[in-house]
Amino acid sequence: MLKGINPLLNADVLQVLRAMGHGDDLIIADTNFPSDSVARQTVYGSLLRIDASAAEVVGAVLSRMPIDTFVDDAVARIEVVGEPEIILPVMEEVQKEVSAVGGPNLMMPIERFAFYDRAKKAYAVIQSGERRFYGCFAFRKGVIGPDEG
Repeated sequence: MLKGINPLLNADVLQVLRAMGHGDDLIIADTNFPSDSVARQTVYGSLLRIDASAAEVVGAVLSRMPIDTFVDDAVARIEVVGEPEIILPVMEEVQKEVSAVGGPNLMMPIERFAFYDRAKKAYAVIQSGERRFYGCFAFRKGVIGPDEG
């Protein structure tokens, strides 16, 4: 355990968050997402896991990783197939975590297969323990200024 670091953030996740640069994507996926096969195609090349709800994982990650403020798609969610505008409870819970750190008020929706393509180009994939459908999110890493901690 370390002071000031959410205990959900294991050593592998912390190493990835530190290694990522501005503009790199991190995917936080539910248990139904093809996380292992997609993760093998990412920069990191292997799957990371945090066995907690999507909102808990997002909250832990965003406690250490800034969100990119230079792009409109810094925070995105997978769309519900056939109902792209619907916002499910898992999405609302994640939005609260995003808003809590000053992120955008609305996550950009991404069609399912376009989300898969974005995930394959990401730096890494974290599979959460989220069992509800459509608990998949993309986060683009921002910057930390020279005077920030």
